[in-house]
Amino acid sequence: MTRYFLAFALAGLGASTILAAPLLAAPPRNIETRVETLRKAVGVPGMAIAIVENGKTVLARGWGEKKLGSNDPVTPNTIFPTGSTGKAFTVAALATLVDAGKIGWDDKVIDRLPGFQMYDSWVTREMTIRDLLVHRSGLGLGAGDLMFVPRSNLSRAEAVKRLRYIKPATSFRDGFAYDNVLYMVAGQLIESVSGQTWEKYVVDHVLKPAGMTVSTSDDDSFFATVDRAQPHARMSSGLRGAGDQEVLNERDGLARNAAPAGGLAVSPVDMAKWLTIQLAHGKLPGGGQLYSEAQAKEMWTPVTLQPITVRPDYLKPTEAKFHSYALGWDIQDYRGAKIVSHGGAVFGFQTMVVLLPEKNVGFAIEINSEDGELLQGLMYELLDHYLGAPAADWPAKYSTYKKSRVAKGLEMFKASAATPAKVGPSLAPARYTGTFADPWYGNIEVAEGKDGLTIDFKSTPRMGGRLDHWQYDTFVTRFDDKTIEPAYVTFGLDAEGKVERVTMKPVSPIADFSYDYQDLLFAPVAAAK
Repeated sequence: MTRYFLAFALAGLGASTILAAPLLAAPPRNIETRVETLRKAVGVPGMAIAIVENGKTVLARGWGEKKLGSNDPVTPNTIFPTGSTGKAFTVAALATLVDAGKIGWDDKVIDRLPGFQMYDSWVTREMTIRDLLVHRSGLGLGAGDLMFVPRSNLSRAEAVKRLRYIKPATSFRDGFAYDNVLYMVAGQLIESVSGQTWEKYVVDHVLKPAGMTVSTSDDDSFFATVDRAQPHARMSSGLRGAGDQEVLNERDGLARNAAPAGGLAVSPVDMAKWLTIQLAHGKLPGGGQLYSEAQAKEMWTPVTLQPITVRPDYLKPTEAKFHSYALGWDIQDYRGAKIVSHGGAVFGFQTMVVLLPEKNVGFAIEINSEDGELLQGLMYELLDHYLGAPAADWPAKYSTYKKSRVAKGLEMFKASAATPAKVGPSLAPARYTGTFADPWYGNIEVAEGKDGLTIDFKSTPRMGGRLDHWQYDTFVTRFDDKTIEPAYVTFGLDAEGKVERVTMKPVSPIADFSYDYQDLLFAPVAAAK
């Protein structure tokens, strides 16, 4: 085990940096300039990093700007929406209820949340609170996410109620498939048990006791915070993830019904406090516990095995030998060390939180764009630093990997766009019109306008636009909001030539899995059951 006897020099550090006294281990000496060079090379507008060593914050600062072209710098207190890294906060909230004797991890959900129901009655009876948190429910990847992506008019209670209509993809507890909707259930369960909304409970029982006074759990607090980052994405190529960086509308964030799955906004200073508490197994710096040592152990105990992602040769050292999911945390190995981590992404932002328990080190990286290669590259660069491994320039390698993936996606996208069959449509436009219902999503409305067919997703505000004919009886959406992933919409006809079903799938081969169009099955409202 290598230790670094490095003093983290104060010289040359800007006002947007917070440092503690030097420790036996310290961040890389060149981290200030290194991060800025990488940020500019990738084209990330703004970012922040927090690093904790041996219970002390050694770095919490920002680089770049909150909004492209604003010259408004990211500060140590700039809040960033942090996506699914918030799952661990929901777990911490549940842990406080376990410590209070109000719930147990293996309590049946139906005993704590009356009315809860999954598609299968046996799964409904057997599902535990632990099951809600570890992605082994049998639901498919991202199932039900269109109840909050890209936004929604459904309440959390209504979204939870609709889970009973989502068919499983595998057997219960049979394998890993990442979901968000069961963390919605966890949030609703917290409200059922405590009498407080998830938003209020997390503030009162997690954020405030942790001293995380800048972070927010709801829209009102977020938009009332002046020092907040703005979202950005690459949209100009026709394929999300490629092209020039653009500022997104921050008011069009994900629906708040899914906040327990990832609805917090956290500053680098507050993130350092969270890292400190995690590494201390729930102990608060000023004394006392946020949650007990016993619950801390539960949080990091692997539950569900995850498949190993095969890496290309130049990324082979980052390929895990074991990978599992605990309670709101990924657990895997890297260079023989145990890594506790979780990534997060909401539209226009990405975050990575990483804990290296055997070194008593934790760090978090937040960006206000969707350029995840920078997060991955810096994560492994920092891990190598703390593990004493030779430099490998992981940011450059992950940039190559991202460019290759985007290029392949663009190639597939352009190839499919260039070769639709010149057949169809089978019906006159008016015969495709009507209201169609999917059991868990709700309704869509297909209408005929002066420029052809239109589609409106009724559970999702401002998710509408043209339907252009593609091939056969398949059309492609041209949403008014270009940030929404387009979909192929296929009308299935019965023997009499009437529409009996409508199915969909994403147009982009690299679309975010939360656009789970493929899970939808619409029927004409008159025939819907």
